[in-house]
Amino acid sequence: MSRISVKDAVKKYDNVTVIHNLNVEIKDGELFTLLGPSGCGKTTLLRMIAGFNSIEAGDICFNDIRINDMDPSKRNIGMVFQNYAIFPNMTVRGNVAFGLKNRKLDKVTIQTETDKYLNLMQIMQYAERMPSQLSGGQQQRIALARALVITPDVLLMDEPLSNLDAKLRLEMRSVIRRTQKDVGITTVYVTHDQEEAMAISDTIAVMKDGVIQHIGTPKDIYQRPRNVFVATFIGRTNILPAQVENGEVVFPNGYRIGIETLASVPNQEVQCSVRPEEFVITTSDSNGIKGVVRECTYLGLNTHYNVEIDNAATVEIVSESTIYDELRPGQQVKLQVKREKINVFDKNGDNNLVRGERNEG
Repeated sequence: MSRISVKDAVKKYDNVTVIHNLNVEIKDGELFTLLGPSGCGKTTLLRMIAGFNSIEAGDICFNDIRINDMDPSKRNIGMVFQNYAIFPNMTVRGNVAFGLKNRKLDKVTIQTETDKYLNLMQIMQYAERMPSQLSGGQQQRIALARALVITPDVLLMDEPLSNLDAKLRLEMRSVIRRTQKDVGITTVYVTHDQEEAMAISDTIAVMKDGVIQHIGTPKDIYQRPRNVFVATFIGRTNILPAQVENGEVVFPNGYRIGIETLASVPNQEVQCSVRPEEFVITTSDSNGIKGVVRECTYLGLNTHYNVEIDNAATVEIVSESTIYDELRPGQQVKLQVKREKINVFDKNGDNNLVRGERNEG
């Protein structure tokens, strides 16, 4: 197994820099996800780690070994691609055994190791079938077994579930997470799907324009995003303008809440991130942001509301459904905010003032 260190890495295409002095440390045995929108550089970085893309500056190391100029075949990596990349002219067993045969191992070892991973991925019953006879999820299990059977130091996965339907994606998420923990292999996983990243990852790096915006656990990234981009990319949120005044957040209509961690923050204009489930709706005369219900959608466990507030802005709210009558369009309400959940960013949205640290990018 390997630790992966990326230090001041730079990647350029035709004098255009797509990876900017990137630094990241991936722990031994960790499932580390590169998450971001299309074109953010996540697959480029993965291919740099694999050796398929060159590196123009900086270093990439497995443990303490610099691999910048090492041939991909010498890096002892397993790779799982978006399109499976399995051999259509080989049986399932032949596909899984391919890497072992290529390394010229003896027949007994090949048989033993192939059987082990056919069983691990629960595809032993299909061992003598051709890939075309199997479903997409079964073919992706073949690809994963083939990548793991060679006992790589690092497993790299590039959007491995994007070609599967919703049900199979959920199934394969569990398979990948369970298998990665059983085998204990350091894994770098690329996806643009926030829910997928949250479900499987030990650590997530959110990327934008070749720069890592936030590295943290799924919980940390969701609850305390470093900047507005991360807050809006991970899940859903409402961004509201406000002021910080003497340790309180003051909204345009005068509703204010005190936040202990803002006590030493200078008075300034800010942006507040309030996720839909972090609003409390009340119809009483208590303090809050005035609003009018415009839409409501009952979805069983929860009811979703669109509420129009100041300046015709609309916020999304998710509230637990009750047996009582729900709010109706046109009804006036007050919105209160769960103070322990709110995130407060500077005017430019670059730094989360609640975290008490600066994001230097």
